[in-house]
Amino acid sequence: MTLRNSSVTEFILVGFSDQPALQLLFFFFFFLVIYVLTVVGNLGLITLIGMNSSLHTPMYFFLFNLSLIDFCYSCVFTPKMLNDFVSENTISYVGCMSQLFFFCFFVNSECYVLVSMAYDRYVAICNPLLYTVIMSPKVCTLLMLGSYVIGFGGAMAHTGSMLRLTFCESNTIHHYLCEVLPLLQLSCTSTYANELVFFIVVGVVITVSSISIFISYALILSNILRIPSAEGRSKAFGTCGSHVVAVALFFGSGAFTYLTNSFPGSMEEGRFASVFYTNLVPMLNPLIYSLRNKDVKLALDKTLKRVLF
Repeated sequence: MTLRNSSVTEFILVGFSDQPALQLLFFFFFFLVIYVLTVVGNLGLITLIGMNSSLHTPMYFFLFNLSLIDFCYSCVFTPKMLNDFVSENTISYVGCMSQLFFFCFFVNSECYVLVSMAYDRYVAICNPLLYTVIMSPKVCTLLMLGSYVIGFGGAMAHTGSMLRLTFCESNTIHHYLCEVLPLLQLSCTSTYANELVFFIVVGVVITVSSISIFISYALILSNILRIPSAEGRSKAFGTCGSHVVAVALFFGSGAFTYLTNSFPGSMEEGRFASVFYTNLVPMLNPLIYSLRNKDVKLALDKTLKRVLF
């Protein structure tokens, strides 16, 4: 397959350039703050987990990978997005396809990392005596490897089918990143196969991950309700509360964005809706997993004392 089957050599990312100058200035600083918080929060959590042996458990192994994905995911498009506020908002054909690939890779991988985290919570609550046996380092590594392999496969399917399309004259993408649906609108050849690939891949990812997480938490809830003491139930709920919030934010915002994009003439609303799951969710995840987490707070306190004193 050739790298470029198109007469278009570059694309124009509209982003938010159609907004007044004052709003553009606000958007630039708004997204800059979000990006800085995302980088600091996720790199901080990665460093904290890596430096503290008390956090070398399956749960924090998965959280380490989630933070790594969120950091990389944000770096795929946010620097380019910020640059477009102050300079020409163009991106080369190769750059656009590369951005599409890595965007799809990290989004798909994050879905299955969240599934692995749900399974980890299920084992911890429903089979606590066998936890260390079931969630062995080998199993954890295989779960993560599987998440990345599936993410790679989904990204290859989207990008490979996109490389088959021909882009003739229209090269203006009404979005701030190279995503599947905005790109399909620009093709001067049939996009039927691409739409089929898109709905199959996205459908499989959402269906498999959603059902897996739902089953895990249905079993967890059933087990928690059988705990006799209120304190025991509260402690059990506390161990999976952060993950439930993260799952709700990621899948809820993603579903809302794609449902918004599915209506005719709604690409404008979809562009603003996608800000939540592309920019805000990677920033919020470190906060969700650290603010109410005693282990993370204790590890942070020990690390700061070791570094400062």
